Amino acid sequence: MDFSKHFSDDGGRKIEWGRTSADYAAFRADYPAEFYERMRERGIGVAGQSILDLATGVGFLAQRFAAQGAEVVGVDLDAGQIAVARERAEAAGLAIEYRTSPAEQTGLADASFDVVTASQCWLYFDHARTCGEATRLLRPGGRLVICHLNWLTPEDEVARRSEQLVLKYNPQWTGGGWSGEVPDFGARLVPFFELSDRFVLDARIPFTYESWRGRFRACRGVGASLSEDEVAAFDREHARLLEQTVPPQFTVLHRVDCHIFRPGSGPTD
Repeated sequence: MDFSKHFSDDGGRKIEWGRTSADYAAFRADYPAEFYERMRERGIGVAGQSILDLATGVGFLAQRFAAQGAEVVGVDLDAGQIAVARERAEAAGLAIEYRTSPAEQTGLADASFDVVTASQCWLYFDHARTCGEATRLLRPGGRLVICHLNWLTPEDEVARRSEQLVLKYNPQWTGGGWSGEVPDFGARLVPFFELSDRFVLDARIPFTYESWRGRFRACRGVGASLSEDEVAAFDREHARLLEQTVPPQFTVLHRVDCHIFRPGSGPTD
């Protein structure tokens, strides 16, 4: 399988995440503090733990867990994302190993990790291959964590209007219109993994005109798939929209979901 082409387009437009790396690093909101507190309560992201972060992007989870004392490896298919992740880790004085590789075939040693994490990325993977790879990489008693942080379109007018503008420039975009209903990942991971815990929380995340514009430039429907001229035109119109509808500082309602799995029985013939 050519992993570089797996979920490499969105409605016919090619996705190139490396084009959004600067905006992603600067403006993509990290998970709220309560998320990390709940993870620590469950023994995830603690000092001395060995963690692999799949499709790490610019390294949000990887960097936070490393700052908490975990030993972290991050992998991503996009070399541009990995380059920015390394720069961020170096600037923060954190020793994180980053590799350019697909989640389905990391090249890492068997039974190397206590935890494998996948944030904002599970839909991009070949699920059966990724489950098999995670099973191979986890130590006995290890866990797989799948988590997301998404704005709540139905309940937040700022998010809804910004999404409508994306669709004006990119009608093929499939990333908008989320209902807020958290998917059931458990059925998709059987027989490789069994759900052991989950939590959902809502949080109002603060933004400014600049940071919300940057957040939307970083999404796959804009910076990762539109031309430079299209991105610039979208951003100018987005700036006018925000100035006309919200104060310079505002919040956007987001929903966090986290699913924690333990290895199951594995595939059967």
